[in-house]
Amino acid sequence: MSNIPADLRYTKEHEYVRPTADTGVVTIGITDYAQGELGDIVYVELPKPGAAFGSHDVFGTVEAVKAVSELFMPVAGEVVEVNGRLDGEPALINSDPYGDGWMIKVRLAAGGDAGLMSADEYRAQLGE
Repeated sequence: MSNIPADLRYTKEHEYVRPTADTGVVTIGITDYAQGELGDIVYVELPKPGAAFGSHDVFGTVEAVKAVSELFMPVAGEVVEVNGRLDGEPALINSDPYGDGWMIKVRLAAGGDAGLMSADEYRAQLGE
């Protein structure tokens, strides 16, 4: 059974969105379900601050021992921070996906967070 924190919003592609203390800025990462499907993550390619994306755009890739996967932007907005620790420690995504394994922080565009699922909706998608 996956860990599905109730305070997050989710996408069908297994990314999560967490509000930050900075109004209009959210943290984005992948769920433990996604990293479990990928296996041990060995490399992450993420955008630089200032990059702007629409919802569902590809914003990066993760490479694991058994797979490579694109990362899809769950919201529309501009990247304001990238988790630099992942450059030297990509396995943080495996060990702590909802903590130190976050990927980017994004300032939301107007209406940029529409279409995200609640924890209960995401749990139902996974069949849990």
